[in-house]
Amino acid sequence: MGHRKQSAPRHGSLAYHPRKRAASFTGRWRSWGNISYNSPTILGFAAYKAGMTHVVLIDDKQNSPFYGHEVIRAATVLDTPPIIICAIRAYKSTTNGLKVLGEVWAGELSEDLRRRFPTPKEYSMDKVLLELEARIKDAIELRLILHTQPRLSSLSKKKPDIFESKIVGGTIPEQWKYAKELLGNEMKINDFIKDGSFIDVSAVTKGKGFQGPMKKFGIKKLPRKSRKTVRGVGSIGPWKPPHTTWMIARSGQMGFHQRVEYNKRILKVGIDPKEINPAGGFLNYGLISSDFLLIQGSIPGTRKRMIRIRKAIRPPKTISETAPDLVYVSTTSKQGK
Repeated sequence: MGHRKQSAPRHGSLAYHPRKRAASFTGRWRSWGNISYNSPTILGFAAYKAGMTHVVLIDDKQNSPFYGHEVIRAATVLDTPPIIICAIRAYKSTTNGLKVLGEVWAGELSEDLRRRFPTPKEYSMDKVLLELEARIKDAIELRLILHTQPRLSSLSKKKPDIFESKIVGGTIPEQWKYAKELLGNEMKINDFIKDGSFIDVSAVTKGKGFQGPMKKFGIKKLPRKSRKTVRGVGSIGPWKPPHTTWMIARSGQMGFHQRVEYNKRILKVGIDPKEINPAGGFLNYGLISSDFLLIQGSIPGTRKRMIRIRKAIRPPKTISETAPDLVYVSTTSKQGK
């Protein structure tokens, strides 16, 4: 018998350090990019991960060997109940970066927000709105403060998740007018994005706890008679210099890391949950009862975790932003029977 070639490629990129637990269950954005739009538009949304399924679609990539043919692809389903715009926040530029110039909250806030922080009993939105409008000329950036409505999803929690989203496009006065029209209102997913568009997702990956270097980095198992250890690194470095470099595979936290994935393609923005709900519901999630997103491929995070969505800041130029033809979406039971 000939020698069978074996390989153990490294698990994970060395660019991700330190590999420690994320500070929050919610993902974050470090940048909003330099996207330009003709009119003011909001860049961010939020959803809850329901599960995965598979679809059959017509491959529309020009250079693909399967162009024009039916292909099977994995797809992720996100539950996207409407979000509420509860505040406007203006930022000014300083020598130490962006600082808050002022903010104005909606006159009527959701009762569920009291689960996050004490809401004021007496608050004059019109008065604060006029005060901030007088200083809006000093603003360099406007953002909206939004919160989710988990009551409209299959989650058992009622406490909303709060996050910011930048407004881009147009001038600051045009953005201010746009923000005032949205303040206190709901926004649905089909008002935010359309079929075939590309989005970026930010989430915290599934946590796997404290793991050894073999599981964490995919190193090779040592021979049975190895001294001290079999599932460890054979040498962690030379005697001199007496220092272990950061590239050495060592045990530690695996998973529950903040991650961003770019250019996830939206196959469908759905408003009828009957089109996507599998028989018996999604495992560990249940049935979707509101709007949903069907995204090609996988995304970070476990079921029920909040996924932050951003319009793609560097979309691919070779793929059309028209939605591919969906031939079939699997709604069979995910119970494994």
